[in-house]
Amino acid sequence: MKEMQAKTDTRHYGQFGGQYIPETLMAELQRVADAYDKYRNDPDFVKELDDLLNNYANRPSLLYYAKQMTEDLGGAKIYLKREDLNHTGAHKINNVIGQALLAKRMGKTRLIAETGAGQHGVATATIAALFKMDCEIFMGKVDTERQKLNVYRMELLGAKVHPVTTGSMVLKDAVNAALQEWTSRIDDTFYVMGSAVGPYPFPKMVHDFQSVISKESKQQILEAEGKLPDMVVACVGGGSNAIGSFAEYINDPDVKLIGCEAAGKGVNTDQTAATIERGSVGIFHGMKSLFLQNNDGQIDKVYSISAGLDYPGVGPEHAQLAELKRAQYVGVTDEEAVQAFEYIAKTEGIVAAIESCHAVAYVEKIAPKMSKDQVIICTLSGRGDKDVASIAKYRGVDIDE
Repeated sequence: MKEMQAKTDTRHYGQFGGQYIPETLMAELQRVADAYDKYRNDPDFVKELDDLLNNYANRPSLLYYAKQMTEDLGGAKIYLKREDLNHTGAHKINNVIGQALLAKRMGKTRLIAETGAGQHGVATATIAALFKMDCEIFMGKVDTERQKLNVYRMELLGAKVHPVTTGSMVLKDAVNAALQEWTSRIDDTFYVMGSAVGPYPFPKMVHDFQSVISKESKQQILEAEGKLPDMVVACVGGGSNAIGSFAEYINDPDVKLIGCEAAGKGVNTDQTAATIERGSVGIFHGMKSLFLQNNDGQIDKVYSISAGLDYPGVGPEHAQLAELKRAQYVGVTDEEAVQAFEYIAKTEGIVAAIESCHAVAYVEKIAPKMSKDQVIICTLSGRGDKDVASIAKYRGVDIDE
């Protein structure tokens, strides 16, 4: 398939970003970009978005002082940004509400989306039900097996779930399938991109709609501590919750930004998804960014216990933040994430998503090395109900009937 880069209205993050897409989608992508430019600061649009975030999605989310973790680890004070308490159980709802409102303004009646762990799919299906729109979700067949609960939730909400059987049958293949579907039916369909990836304007929209996380946490931490945090930590796959967690702090150089990638069986193994640590510059899914690929530019298979982090690339803004050394990206293995899943449950009584627990695992390592007058904010991107069966299986316990 021939790919081209638009000559106008592209947005880049240094050398990264852009619009590398089939010519058949270029005109529609331009319409999306124009609509976003038109409505993003429109008072009626902003008012409706804020109303839904506050009165439907349950924002603002709590910034919770993790007293037990802080005392147990014996170093920096730890605050948890509780995106797991949002309606649908994850940060994904923030972005979905924004993009679905834009779809409505554009006259679209059908939403499609990719999903890995299922949280973005559930959020899209939820808003489609609320807005009385048709909804179809593309999900790798491997992910449908390890996230059966979320598949049922999407179907319960009225969405049609397509198990994708091409490629490795995981998140990247779901994105491919959703893009192909969008190409074939653009008149009534809006593709709700779930992560901070893809061609412009998707990384920009996801940044903007997810920035509510750090807008809130900045205000909340100033009220709680009277100062900015010393460190903000979030997990990174494509990077939506992390870019939302970092957004308001990017221009605060004294705040360290730490993104935790899925190292799988180890950063230096062939069973990893640690894109920034192991990846190289390439073009995939409509963007120039960092990807795990071979010498011929073919995308490598990736692995993580976490379906939501099992992606061979990263959003272009994260690639730039890494290149500029504004943010640091670290690999966290399956074993470390599972241990953190169990640790935060026993210590704070919170069952957090396995994706989020990659960030929790890093906090466990770094907090004891920091002083007691320092502050960490760790984003819990979602809740872990969906992961209980797979974590039990990892530990050798079969809880499926």
